[in-house]
Amino acid sequence: MTEAQDTEHGGAVVPQTRTARHRRIVDILNRQPVRSQSQLAKLLADNGLSVTQATLSRDLDELGAVKIRNTGGELIYAVPSEGGYRTPQAPLGESAKEERMRRLSGELLISAEASANLVVLRTPPGAAQFLASAIDQAELHDILGTIAGDDTLILISRDPNGGQALADHLLRLAQNDR
Repeated sequence: MTEAQDTEHGGAVVPQTRTARHRRIVDILNRQPVRSQSQLAKLLADNGLSVTQATLSRDLDELGAVKIRNTGGELIYAVPSEGGYRTPQAPLGESAKEERMRRLSGELLISAEASANLVVLRTPPGAAQFLASAIDQAELHDILGTIAGDDTLILISRDPNGGQALADHLLRLAQNDR
């Protein structure tokens, strides 16, 4: 299996599998407007994933990607979002992503505890994955990753001792929304 180097996420190695390619396509389409398959192919190539137009066309079809008009009136590719919303949406701007994370933190966050670079968040039953998705979509550089269960999330801070600062930040977000 060949692997590609992911420069955008701190040097993580990304396998060149169909699943990894699909994930990368979704990430790109959710992050920026893409008007053509050739533009998407170039963005993938910039990330170390070389694909043919036929493969890309098949991938977009498998992902349910369609062209929609964004707020600027341009036709761009969009994929159905995670979490059950099957209608493709244009990518949210950075402020909208942060606002969504702030709002959901205020609605769902019960507690936050830290240890070293880990933060354990508690939510009502069934809400952890919803909050984790909002945190992931906000693309905070300080967060290396999230793991969510039913009512508990674990956030991993990039800073080896950054857990407490991250927990404090999320608690402030939650309290400012209440």
